Amino acid sequence: MQKATIGLIGGMSWESSAEYYRIINREMQRRLGGVHSARSLMWSFDFGEIEHLQHAGEWGSLADEMKDAALRLERGGADFIVLCTNTMHRLADGISEAVGIPLLHIADPTARKIRDAGFERVGLLGTSFTMEQDFYKGRLRDRHGLDVIVPDDADRRIVHDIIYKELVLGRIRPESRQAYREIMARLVERGAQAIILGCTEIMLLVSDEDSSVPLYDTTTLHALAAVDLALGE
Repeated sequence: MQKATIGLIGGMSWESSAEYYRIINREMQRRLGGVHSARSLMWSFDFGEIEHLQHAGEWGSLADEMKDAALRLERGGADFIVLCTNTMHRLADGISEAVGIPLLHIADPTARKIRDAGFERVGLLGTSFTMEQDFYKGRLRDRHGLDVIVPDDADRRIVHDIIYKELVLGRIRPESRQAYREIMARLVERGAQAIILGCTEIMLLVSDEDSSVPLYDTTTLHALAAVDLALGE
């Protein structure tokens, strides 16, 4: 039986948060059987407000918003926090310090799967914040020993723009899938043994058949790790 209540900080975007909810509940039912589902709470943001603050560089305000959401979940009875976005893990340490319950970091279950498979050099796709700043790459490197490579400047712009102009709106375009395929192929040419889909919406666009190397979908791996923790596994 479920031992812990999952607290989800979502809405960034709701498209990927819906995937978290679906994956978590489907997996809980698979493991427990019958009509079981996950005991969970979700605080869902208006992503229009969050996206504006991100691109304005208002990370202090964003930190306050994330801490407030985590505290709301803790007060509501959550036993641990799942932040349903890669980019906002830039603020993971501050969120952890604000509450008395654990934060399940999105990079850790992904990195463990990659290491278990024997890979060391990985490509990373995500928002420009995730690809260019060190909060994510640094954790993969320092805690898990992974060598992380990202697309070049032009390709990073393409990846970022498709996320914010299409995927968060639920728009799936064949042309964008092809662009991602080509960008992933260039990462493989540079030595990537696997590729991390380091934005929770990217799994809506591409799958394993789009890449010559394994893809690691952070949304699915994070959601499954939440089920593990909730069940005490």
